[in-house]
Amino acid sequence: MAHIVAIAGSLRQRSFNHALLRAMQPFVPDGSKLEIHTLRGIPVYDQDREQSDYPEAAARLKDAIAHGDGLLLASPEYNHALPGPLKNAIDWLSRPPGDRARVFAGRPVGLVGVTPGRGGTRFAQAAWAPVFQALRLLPWYDQQLYLDDARKLFDEDLSLVEPRVRDLVRGYVEGLFAFCDRYSRTTR
Repeated sequence: MAHIVAIAGSLRQRSFNHALLRAMQPFVPDGSKLEIHTLRGIPVYDQDREQSDYPEAAARLKDAIAHGDGLLLASPEYNHALPGPLKNAIDWLSRPPGDRARVFAGRPVGLVGVTPGRGGTRFAQAAWAPVFQALRLLPWYDQQLYLDDARKLFDEDLSLVEPRVRDLVRGYVEGLFAFCDRYSRTTR
């Protein structure tokens, strides 16, 4: 079964995107794993640090992704684009260039997002497409999950309370794990 490394793309303590990843946990197929990571401890990318002082938090995350069968990004949307903190982490994870293939090439990737505003995270999701292409990731586009009005979907404890959305989350998780399981066997 598949092991997917998930990254919550927000630094907020009460991140809706982190809550969305947690809401996916009950739907992970038996024998599979959804390992959730945060961006905490990853500094702003600085090429001068790349060789002499590579951040430990980025190294741990890079190794986790390299040992998984797939990747899932829970990406917020800031100003109709992808969020700086998550893009920054991806920039660290793709360095040095010789590591890029080990971490990303041919790896299945899913993309979800939730925002308190209107329109969901569809602009951010579109903005990730060229990044995925550059990293040679294998995106799963069979189902999209970009949610809006997050304050109505989650309660005060950041538990998903909207039944209709819970069904969408279940379907997304089942589809993504099937995709990762299928492609991790044939391409890796």
